Amino acid sequence: MLRKDDISVQNPAITVSPEARLGHLFPLVEESSTLLLACRRGDYSASRIARAVEDCDAHILNLNVTADSEADSRIIAELRVSHRNPESVSRSLERYGYEVIDAEGSPLADDSLMRDRYDELMRYLGL
Repeated sequence: MLRKDDISVQNPAITVSPEARLGHLFPLVEESSTLLLACRRGDYSASRIARAVEDCDAHILNLNVTADSEADSRIIAELRVSHRNPESVSRSLERYGYEVIDAEGSPLADDSLMRDRYDELMRYLGL
């Protein structure tokens, strides 16, 4: 970040905590899941990863290459997608040649939320 863009430098009375910065960069999204993938350095392609994710009708919310790169010149990347369940995205990424190391989905919606969605669907269908 350039010094002119850092608000804590422009106004010393304002201090931004690391948690606030992290929350600003990665806002909470309920309908999302996180995947950790690995690939050889030469095989890394953000557009190819995006295609694999979009094949599942999902969207990439965040894609970050981590500092956890391995000694055998493999890149470790973390991505957050717009699906609660990461299984279909994980399978698609593996079809594209990426190794999915870890996948974590959001917990299932609570009963009241599921009931509300069901009621809305029934109302939409006219049943």
